[in-house]
Amino acid sequence: MNSPASPAQPPAQPPAQPPARRSSQFRLLLQRRFGPFFATQLAGAFNDSLLKQVVVLLATYDGARYAGWSAARLADVAVALFVAPFVMFSAPAGRLADAMDHARIIRLVKLAEIAIMLGVCAGLLLRSLALLLACLFAMGCHSAFFGPVKYAFAPRVLRAHELTGGNGLLESGTFVAILAGSLGAGLLLQVGAGRWLLGLVLLAVAVLGYACSLAIPAAPPCCAAVEPGRGWLADCAQLLRLARGEGVGVWNSLLAISWFWFVGALVLSQLPAIGRDVLHGDSGVFAGLLGAFALGVALGSLACERLSEHQVEIGLVPLASMLLSFSLAWLGLALQAFESPAGARLRTWQEFLHGPGSHGVLAAIALLGVAGGLFVVPLYSFVQWRSAAPTQSRIIGANNLLNALFMIAASLLALALSKAGLGGRQLLLVCALLNAVVGVWIWRAVPEFAWRFLSWVLVHGAWRLDIRGREHIPQHGPALVCPNHVSYADALVVSALSPRPMRFVMDWRLARRPALRWLFRQVRAIPIAPQREDPVRFDAAMREVDRALAAGELVCVFPEGALSRDGRLGDFRSGVRRMLDARPVPVIPVGLDGLWDSLYSRKPRPRRPLLRSVRLRRRVRVRIGEALPADIGLQPLRARVQELCAHAAG
Repeated sequence: MNSPASPAQPPAQPPAQPPARRSSQFRLLLQRRFGPFFATQLAGAFNDSLLKQVVVLLATYDGARYAGWSAARLADVAVALFVAPFVMFSAPAGRLADAMDHARIIRLVKLAEIAIMLGVCAGLLLRSLALLLACLFAMGCHSAFFGPVKYAFAPRVLRAHELTGGNGLLESGTFVAILAGSLGAGLLLQVGAGRWLLGLVLLAVAVLGYACSLAIPAAPPCCAAVEPGRGWLADCAQLLRLARGEGVGVWNSLLAISWFWFVGALVLSQLPAIGRDVLHGDSGVFAGLLGAFALGVALGSLACERLSEHQVEIGLVPLASMLLSFSLAWLGLALQAFESPAGARLRTWQEFLHGPGSHGVLAAIALLGVAGGLFVVPLYSFVQWRSAAPTQSRIIGANNLLNALFMIAASLLALALSKAGLGGRQLLLVCALLNAVVGVWIWRAVPEFAWRFLSWVLVHGAWRLDIRGREHIPQHGPALVCPNHVSYADALVVSALSPRPMRFVMDWRLARRPALRWLFRQVRAIPIAPQREDPVRFDAAMREVDRALAAGELVCVFPEGALSRDGRLGDFRSGVRRMLDARPVPVIPVGLDGLWDSLYSRKPRPRRPLLRSVRLRRRVRVRIGEALPADIGLQPLRARVQELCAHAAG
């Protein structure tokens, strides 16, 4: 969500080489580098949700003792008190996280949470709504300072191929904890739990979170010094400028993440009214709707690792954006079938579940959550992977600031549409349309997303990839990728080998075809012509390759210079040697097998085998070799690619 973004700086602690067989993301929970951090985050998210829901429910159902505020008014105040600290403290929180050991910050924040929960206990015993709201604001401050550490700590302890799985666990755990906190508050109050028991649960979870934080390994800062603050407004502006300086790819990814929170805030703000006024259900129906959404987010977040093949895959973002619009429209249309009879008793969860149309509503909300998980996890992983380690916490702080501003905008939009006479159903349809517009913007603003999406859909829909040696493609710095060339689809397959964008050197005639011209221009393909045929175009291509390598990008060139006509590896052209002489960089040999029999090759075939050649899910084997030195000759390079092709075929 190399394209427009600047190349990322290497992390402070370079990740080790990944194993040949990558394990499940759930194994991270058993490892000290991630498990205690995950448990600490889980406890904090649960307490955030539980406290907010307890405050709202106590004032709603025991209003005479808690200042007599209406539920709607108190819910708005609670949201404002929780979001305001992100606007106020995101800049200093980001600076602090970049300047201090992350584990130490987490422990200090968790100690502060224990103190806040002691204040909550006092507020419950004294029935002081003012004290409870002050504690809710303090928990917002707690989350504002924890946020930059949460997303900056993960890339410090996870390898590149673990980022998507780790973020999937964090997002799924966060939403499940939020759901558990919301449902737990209602359950505790429903069974008549006393104020002392509510306070005890909150305090116990805070102590548990601090205990887990003691096992988090040290993560010292990556930068020597961070500039002091210059005032709130100046700090916020500087934070946003810093985020924009990371490149268009990272900046637009931050905006896309904030858009997710915009949609989430808009939808979640409408769920209580939809549950009561449209579905005519009681609090159990609202809890069911919230549960369907949270579980959908958890499933979508966990599915990202499998769908992305254990790498950062922003090709999922356009797919998720389309699913978001579809599910929002589906939910808005599904709700049109419900009518709320005046004066009728509110339906229970069981009555709603057995009523007509209920399954469609739940499925639409669950799909909305799945789309949200598929949308936000790759974006967080992309930001972590592409942003510089010394400023990573401040980049996350900028994201938290943007998230808060977008959520405020969502509340204002919901209020404006409500005053214009639009109900929750119409608002969902408006949101679906707005999301479609944002999806088009994503495709146009970051062409890398479109190329990765096309690559992901075609590669995972048309073939079954068997890739070995991904770790040989460098995570940072320039390299020349040199595969054999057997089909027109080779570039799509090669682009799936690494989350890093590649610039492809391709025949200028292919780049000028009307159906492909726009796409190749967007991904900045480098058109080349044979030197004897068009020396001007050839020299221009060589200069562009040199500029790309000098900028630290990956460049893919097919050394044969043309598509194979018999499936065998041809002679390598001298242009590859000229590129390396001008800019000595590592050479990554790649062997492809399984595409010669496909529809996309030049293999001659009669009509019946032609039909067989279009079958989907064909196995394609890819073998990536270790980096070769820049001074390697054409024949040794060809021999290495030939060897990899043989390994792939075998």
